[in-house]
Amino acid sequence: MKQLHLFTDGGARGNPGPAGIGICVKEGDITILEHAEYLGKQTNNWAEYQGLVRGLEEVARHYGDALKDRAVVVHMDSELIVKQMNGVYRVKDAELKKQHAKARALIDASFPHITFKHVRREHNKDADRLANEAMDRGGE
Repeated sequence: MKQLHLFTDGGARGNPGPAGIGICVKEGDITILEHAEYLGKQTNNWAEYQGLVRGLEEVARHYGDALKDRAVVVHMDSELIVKQMNGVYRVKDAELKKQHAKARALIDASFPHITFKHVRREHNKDADRLANEAMDRGGE
C-alpha cells in the first residue's frame, strides 16, 4: 500500500495570541502540497487541532477516493493532540472537543488507513516553518 505523510503544526504567540497553521504533505521525498494559514487570536492547542483538521481536509480534497488505497501517517509535534487522537488521553476542554470531533468526522469519512505519530519539532520543520510564516504575515 502506498504511504503518504501529513505533517501539521499550529502555534500561537502568547496563549491565546496571534495563531497560524502549517501543513505539508509528502509522498517519499516529494512534497505534494504545502499550506499556511493565519487564524487570528487562538490558543496553541486549538491551533494545533486546526492544523490537523485543515490538513485532513486538504488531503481528502487532493486525493479523494484514492485514500482507500493509501496509508496516511500524520506527524505532529504536539504530544497532547497525538495522544488524544490515539485515544490515550481524553479531551476535556470544550473548544478542543469540537476540534477533535471535526478531525474524527473527517477521518471516519475519508481515511480508512491512518496513524498518528508524535515527532520532535526538528522532524516537523516544514510544517513549523509554514505555521511561523502564517503568524509572521498576520492578517495580511
